[in-house]
Amino acid sequence: MARGGRFLTGDATSLQSQGAGWSVQTSGGRVQAEQAVLALGPWADALIRTLGYRFPLFVKRGYHQHYRSPAQLRQPLLDAERGYVLAPMQRGLRLTTGAEFAPIDAPPTPVQLLKAEALAGELLDLGEPLSEPPWLGARPCTADMLPVMGPAPRHKGLWFNFGHAHQGFTLGPVAGRLLAEMVHGESSRVDARPYLPQRFM
Repeated sequence: MARGGRFLTGDATSLQSQGAGWSVQTSGGRVQAEQAVLALGPWADALIRTLGYRFPLFVKRGYHQHYRSPAQLRQPLLDAERGYVLAPMQRGLRLTTGAEFAPIDAPPTPVQLLKAEALAGELLDLGEPLSEPPWLGARPCTADMLPVMGPAPRHKGLWFNFGHAHQGFTLGPVAGRLLAEMVHGESSRVDARPYLPQRFM
């Protein structure tokens, strides 16, 4: 990459303290660095527990299904009272559900999607669903609905960046910048104190 970075696929569970830094096993061998960022979304809780941290983290799950509907919408439609969104896509309409509270490894349950489909069908002809199965996503949340960003309180050189709930893609760039400023000891553009891991300790 232009600034010397590399993309490697690794196993986060192989993270371990090594010398003055951290190392992780990757497809290119074990990689070591002075600083490491743990950014595993809904899978963060399992790993931080092995390090002795217990944060009030939980998972909210949501479903998406695409339908072969002719173009009937030009912009997304939110039914806040009934808890679903319809969005026009290249292949038809995408229906999204509200939140389901369940363990990250729980099997899918079609209840919300079936109810949302019936409600949305009162407004528009959704058409047939596409052949691929509904998408299921797990959203990492904290008890105060703020992300956990900052230095691991008991592990030098380890940084946390997870718990962004439904806003991971939206907050990704600014969260990355804030964390980079903290890692480099720079003055941050926003106050990082509300997001520090210490608030749960």
